[in-house]
Amino acid sequence: MCKKTTNGSLFPENEKLCYNMTNDYMFRAVLQKNEKVLRGLVGALLHLDPESLDVEITNPIVLGQSFENKDFILDINITINHETRLNLEMQIANYNNWKERSLSYLCRSFDNVYKGDDYIRVIPVIQISFLDFDLFPETPEFYATYMMNNVKTHAVYTDKMRLSVIELNHAELATQEDRHYEIDKWVTFFKATTWKELKDMAATNQYMEAAADTILEISSDENIRELCRRRAEFEAYERHNAEEHARKDALIEKQSKQLAERDAALVKKDAALAEKDSALAESRNEIARLKALLEKNTETEQ
Repeated sequence: MCKKTTNGSLFPENEKLCYNMTNDYMFRAVLQKNEKVLRGLVGALLHLDPESLDVEITNPIVLGQSFENKDFILDINITINHETRLNLEMQIANYNNWKERSLSYLCRSFDNVYKGDDYIRVIPVIQISFLDFDLFPETPEFYATYMMNNVKTHAVYTDKMRLSVIELNHAELATQEDRHYEIDKWVTFFKATTWKELKDMAATNQYMEAAADTILEISSDENIRELCRRRAEFEAYERHNAEEHARKDALIEKQSKQLAERDAALVKKDAALAEKDSALAESRNEIARLKALLEKNTETEQ
């Protein structure tokens, strides 16, 4: 619950943030509103000097304008120094389709050769997603990068396509390189729940300071707050549906396994019965043979 001060600024009750940057609308709004923040984040992610970057969002939205959740996509398309395309997305709910979805974003961006141009002119593309769930639960990783390579030699097929995943819940797995570029700090900043946390982070990084100022400014806009609220409610609803589907799928899988085990037990039982029937039939045949032999011997003796 948020309240306004007398000068119109907005502060959360009990120092709580209304919405942090894990809210995908707030994430999009901050990066679109403040180019310095965008340069700071992109520089950290790509290990580049932010001040050397010319960045532009190529799919801007009208901040504060209403939208339909089911049709609204908040991935951010960025050009960097007019020579690289970057796609960013904040994804909190797990729909169990992120591998396919991120590839779709990547391939869409890669298809950027104009008709008549040589394919060698294709612009390199990078897709980076921030996930609040484990993409590969067996092998969690904070900042993982994937490229196409040869399955035998591991030689990279092309360096013009790259896909990275940052798992928000695994900052403890950040490497020394991740920490050097303060990517773990950015994740902590995204997940901050109080103004104090934001201010503490802002004091250590000029780009985070700009982000904190932008969050404060944006949070004063009633329309933007409402859209953040709608996105949060939609994501909560979708997350609940995804969990329900996962629970039902798990139940169906468990029941299917139980049925398969029961069927296997019945097959085994039928096989045992068939074996007994076969043994019984052999015994009967042997008894009949012995009986016939006995009758034949009796006749011979007579």
